[in-house]
Amino acid sequence: MIRLFVETPLADGDEIATSPEQGHYLAHVMRARIGEAILLFNGADGEWRARVADIGRRSVRLEIQEQVRPHIQGPDLDLIVAVVKRPRLETIAEKAAELGARRLLPVTTERTNAGHANRARLTAISIEAAEQTGRLDVPDILPEARLADVLENWPADRRLMFCDEAGDAAPACEALAGDAGAGGAGWAILIGPEGGFSPKERAAARGAPGAVAVNLGPRILRADTAAIAALTLWQAMLGDWRPRKVGLGIGA
Repeated sequence: MIRLFVETPLADGDEIATSPEQGHYLAHVMRARIGEAILLFNGADGEWRARVADIGRRSVRLEIQEQVRPHIQGPDLDLIVAVVKRPRLETIAEKAAELGARRLLPVTTERTNAGHANRARLTAISIEAAEQTGRLDVPDILPEARLADVLENWPADRRLMFCDEAGDAAPACEALAGDAGAGGAGWAILIGPEGGFSPKERAAARGAPGAVAVNLGPRILRADTAAIAALTLWQAMLGDWRPRKVGLGIGA
Protein backbone atom coordinates (compact mmCIF):
# COMPACT_ATOMS: atom_id res chain seq x y z
CA MET A 1 0.00 0.00 0.00
CA ILE A 2 1.25 3.51 -0.82
CA ARG A 3 2.46 5.36 2.27
CA LEU A 4 2.89 9.15 2.49
CA PHE A 5 4.23 11.61 5.06
CA VAL A 6 2.06 14.72 5.40
CA GLU A 7 2.45 17.85 7.50
CA THR A 8 -1.21 18.28 8.44
CA PRO A 9 -3.14 16.93 11.44
CA LEU A 10 -4.82 13.57 10.88
CA ALA A 11 -8.25 12.74 12.28
CA ASP A 12 -11.17 10.51 11.36
CA GLY A 13 -13.37 11.99 8.64
CA ASP A 14 -11.08 14.87 7.69
CA GLU A 15 -10.06 15.56 4.12
CA ILE A 16 -6.68 16.85 3.03
CA ALA A 17 -5.14 17.88 -0.28
CA THR A 18 -1.68 16.66 -1.18
CA SER A 19 1.15 18.88 -2.28
CA PRO A 20 1.62 19.18 -6.07
CA GLU A 21 4.64 16.86 -5.85
CA GLN A 22 2.71 14.21 -3.95
CA GLY A 23 -0.25 14.65 -6.27
CA HIS A 24 1.99 13.98 -9.28
CA TYR A 25 3.50 10.96 -7.52
CA LEU A 26 0.10 9.46 -6.73
CA ALA A 27 -1.58 10.21 -10.04
CA HIS A 28 1.22 9.76 -12.57
CA VAL A 29 3.87 7.57 -10.93
CA MET A 30 1.77 5.20 -8.83
CA ARG A 31 -1.33 5.51 -11.07
CA ALA A 32 -3.63 5.77 -8.06
CA ARG A 33 -7.36 5.62 -8.73
CA ILE A 34 -10.37 7.12 -6.95
CA GLY A 35 -11.32 4.86 -4.05
CA GLU A 36 -7.84 3.42 -3.64
CA ALA A 37 -6.55 3.14 -0.06
CA ILE A 38 -3.25 4.67 1.04
CA LEU A 39 -1.56 5.16 4.41
CA LEU A 40 -0.69 8.55 5.93
CA PHE A 41 1.49 9.61 8.87
CA ASN A 42 2.68 12.97 10.17
CA GLY A 43 5.06 12.19 13.03
CA ALA A 44 2.51 12.92 15.76
CA ASP A 45 -0.90 11.32 15.13
CA GLY A 46 0.06 7.75 14.27
CA GLU A 47 -0.74 6.06 10.97
CA TRP A 48 -4.08 6.44 9.21
CA ARG A 49 -5.82 4.76 6.31
CA ALA A 50 -7.22 7.16 3.75
CA ARG A 51 -8.96 6.82 0.39
CA VAL A 52 -8.40 8.77 -2.78
CA ALA A 53 -11.49 10.96 -3.06
CA ASP A 54 -10.56 13.07 -6.09
CA ILE A 55 -7.65 13.48 -8.50
CA GLY A 56 -7.14 17.05 -9.63
CA ARG A 57 -4.65 18.69 -11.95
CA ARG A 58 -2.33 19.86 -9.16
CA SER A 59 -3.23 17.76 -6.14
CA VAL A 60 -5.09 14.70 -4.93
CA ARG A 61 -7.84 14.95 -2.32
CA LEU A 62 -7.68 12.29 0.38
CA GLU A 63 -10.45 11.30 2.79
CA ILE A 64 -9.10 10.06 6.13
CA GLN A 65 -10.97 6.98 7.33
CA GLU A 66 -9.41 5.30 10.37
CA GLN A 67 -6.27 5.08 12.47
CA VAL A 68 -4.41 1.82 11.94
CA ARG A 69 -1.48 2.45 14.34
CA PRO A 70 -1.15 4.84 17.29
CA HIS A 71 1.92 7.02 17.41
CA ILE A 72 4.94 5.39 19.03
CA GLN A 73 8.05 7.45 19.65
CA GLY A 74 11.33 5.80 18.73
CA PRO A 75 14.58 6.03 20.69
CA ASP A 76 15.97 9.44 21.61
CA LEU A 77 19.00 9.05 19.36
CA ASP A 78 20.91 11.70 17.41
CA LEU A 79 23.48 11.05 14.69
CA ILE A 80 26.18 13.72 14.58
CA VAL A 81 28.25 13.30 11.45
CA ALA A 82 31.00 15.36 9.87
CA VAL A 83 30.04 16.77 6.48
CA VAL A 84 31.40 14.47 3.78
CA LYS A 85 30.94 14.38 0.01
CA ARG A 86 27.34 14.64 -1.12
CA PRO A 87 26.63 11.03 -2.19
CA ARG A 88 27.96 9.60 1.07
CA LEU A 89 26.15 12.19 3.18
CA GLU A 90 22.90 11.37 1.39
CA THR A 91 23.49 7.67 2.07
CA ILE A 92 24.02 8.50 5.74
CA ALA A 93 20.73 10.44 5.88
CA GLU A 94 18.84 7.57 4.24
CA LYS A 95 20.31 4.88 6.50
CA ALA A 96 19.90 7.02 9.63
CA ALA A 97 16.17 7.18 8.87
CA GLU A 98 16.00 3.45 8.22
CA LEU A 99 17.90 2.64 11.42
CA GLY A 100 15.79 4.83 13.70
CA ALA A 101 17.78 8.00 14.39
CA ARG A 102 15.54 10.81 15.62
CA ARG A 103 17.79 13.68 14.52
CA LEU A 104 20.72 14.14 12.12
CA LEU A 105 23.21 16.92 12.81
CA PRO A 106 25.84 17.63 10.12
CA VAL A 107 28.97 19.25 11.58
CA THR A 108 32.12 20.82 10.22
CA THR A 109 35.42 19.76 11.76
CA GLU A 110 39.03 20.84 11.48
CA ARG A 111 39.60 18.26 8.75
CA THR A 112 36.31 18.57 6.87
CA ASN A 113 37.11 18.75 3.14
CA ALA A 114 33.62 18.71 1.63
CA GLY A 115 31.06 21.39 0.89
CA HIS A 116 28.07 22.31 3.00
CA ALA A 117 25.15 19.99 3.69
CA ASN A 118 22.02 20.53 1.60
CA ARG A 119 19.41 20.45 4.36
CA ALA A 120 16.40 20.42 2.02
CA ARG A 121 17.80 17.52 0.02
CA LEU A 122 18.67 15.52 3.15
CA THR A 123 15.16 16.13 4.50
CA ALA A 124 13.58 14.86 1.27
CA ILE A 125 15.73 11.71 1.44
CA SER A 126 14.77 11.16 5.08
CA ILE A 127 11.06 11.51 4.29
CA GLU A 128 11.25 8.98 1.48
CA ALA A 129 13.13 6.53 3.70
CA ALA A 130 10.59 6.96 6.50
CA GLU A 131 7.72 6.32 4.08
CA GLN A 132 9.32 3.12 2.86
CA THR A 133 10.41 1.71 6.22
CA GLY A 134 7.16 2.06 8.13
CA ARG A 135 8.41 4.40 10.85
CA LEU A 136 5.88 6.84 12.23
CA ASP A 137 8.06 9.94 12.19
CA VAL A 138 10.77 11.54 10.06
CA PRO A 139 14.25 12.37 11.38
CA ASP A 140 14.80 16.07 11.97
CA ILE A 141 17.69 17.36 9.84
CA LEU A 142 19.27 20.03 12.01
CA PRO A 143 21.13 23.08 10.67
CA GLU A 144 24.84 22.52 10.08
CA ALA A 145 27.03 23.43 13.05
CA ARG A 146 30.70 23.49 14.10
CA LEU A 147 31.76 20.41 16.02
CA ALA A 148 33.76 22.56 18.44
CA ASP A 149 30.60 24.51 19.34
CA VAL A 150 28.54 21.33 19.74
CA LEU A 151 31.05 19.75 22.11
CA GLU A 152 31.63 22.95 24.07
CA ASN A 153 27.91 23.16 24.82
CA TRP A 154 27.27 19.44 25.30
CA PRO A 155 24.40 18.84 27.78
CA ALA A 156 25.34 17.01 30.95
CA ASP A 157 22.29 14.72 30.79
CA ARG A 158 22.95 13.35 27.29
CA ARG A 159 25.25 10.42 26.49
CA LEU A 160 27.69 10.56 23.57
CA MET A 161 28.90 7.48 21.71
CA PHE A 162 32.19 8.80 20.33
CA CYS A 163 33.40 6.59 17.48
CA ASP A 164 37.14 7.07 17.87
CA GLU A 165 39.15 5.76 14.93
CA ALA A 166 42.43 5.98 16.87
CA GLY A 167 41.94 2.38 17.99
CA ASP A 168 42.59 2.69 21.72
CA ALA A 169 38.92 2.71 22.80
CA ALA A 170 37.01 -0.36 23.96
CA PRO A 171 35.02 -2.35 21.37
CA ALA A 172 31.58 -0.79 20.95
CA CYS A 173 29.58 -3.71 22.38
CA GLU A 174 31.85 -3.89 25.41
CA ALA A 175 31.76 -0.11 25.95
CA LEU A 176 27.97 0.03 25.69
CA ALA A 177 27.29 -3.07 27.78
CA GLY A 178 27.36 -1.11 31.03
CA ASP A 179 24.49 1.06 29.79
CA ALA A 180 22.25 -1.82 28.71
CA GLY A 181 19.77 -1.07 31.51
CA ALA A 182 19.76 2.69 30.98
CA GLY A 183 16.24 2.67 29.54
CA GLY A 184 15.16 5.91 27.87
CA ALA A 185 18.37 7.89 28.31
CA GLY A 186 19.07 10.27 25.42
CA TRP A 187 22.07 9.44 23.27
CA ALA A 188 24.03 10.76 20.30
CA ILE A 189 26.53 9.05 18.02
CA LEU A 190 29.49 11.03 16.71
CA ILE A 191 31.09 10.09 13.35
CA GLY A 192 34.14 11.93 12.01
CA PRO A 193 35.30 13.11 8.57
CA GLU A 194 37.41 11.24 6.03
CA GLY A 195 40.59 12.72 7.52
CA GLY A 196 39.64 11.74 11.05
CA PHE A 197 39.36 13.90 14.15
CA SER A 198 42.16 16.25 15.14
CA PRO A 199 43.86 15.63 18.52
CA LYS A 200 42.03 18.66 19.92
CA GLU A 201 38.66 17.31 18.74
CA ARG A 202 39.38 13.86 20.14
CA ALA A 203 40.20 15.35 23.52
CA ALA A 204 37.05 17.49 23.48
CA ALA A 205 34.84 14.54 22.51
CA ARG A 206 36.31 12.27 25.16
CA GLY A 207 35.95 15.03 27.73
CA ALA A 208 32.30 15.78 26.99
CA PRO A 209 29.86 14.93 29.81
CA GLY A 210 28.53 11.41 29.37
CA ALA A 211 30.97 10.53 26.58
CA VAL A 212 31.69 6.86 25.82
CA ALA A 213 34.59 6.32 23.41
CA VAL A 214 34.13 3.21 21.27
CA ASN A 215 36.09 1.25 18.68
CA LEU A 216 34.25 0.07 15.55
CA GLY A 217 36.75 -2.68 14.76
CA PRO A 218 40.21 -3.24 13.29
CA ARG A 219 39.51 -1.74 9.86
CA ILE A 220 39.29 1.91 8.87
CA LEU A 221 35.70 2.63 7.84
CA ARG A 222 34.40 5.34 5.55
CA ALA A 223 32.00 7.75 7.22
CA ASP A 224 28.86 6.21 5.73
CA THR A 225 29.93 2.68 6.71
CA ALA A 226 30.89 3.85 10.20
CA ALA A 227 27.51 5.55 10.66
CA ILE A 228 25.61 2.40 9.64
CA ALA A 229 27.78 0.20 11.88
CA ALA A 230 27.47 2.50 14.88
CA LEU A 231 23.69 2.88 14.54
CA THR A 232 23.32 -0.88 14.21
CA LEU A 233 25.42 -1.60 17.30
CA TRP A 234 23.63 1.05 19.38
CA GLN A 235 20.19 -0.23 18.37
CA ALA A 236 21.17 -3.81 19.19
CA MET A 237 22.63 -2.90 22.59
CA LEU A 238 20.44 0.00 23.78
CA GLY A 239 17.71 0.75 21.26
CA ASP A 240 14.45 -0.65 19.97
CA TRP A 241 15.95 -3.80 18.48
CA ARG A 242 15.93 -5.33 21.95
CA PRO A 243 12.83 -7.16 23.28
CA ARG A 244 10.33 -4.73 24.75
CA LYS A 245 9.40 -5.18 28.40
CA VAL A 246 5.74 -4.74 29.22
CA GLY A 247 5.07 -1.41 30.87
CA LEU A 248 8.49 0.06 30.24
CA GLY A 249 8.19 1.03 26.56
CA ILE A 250 10.77 1.15 23.80
CA GLY A 251 14.35 0.97 24.91
CA ALA A 252 13.47 -0.36 28.38
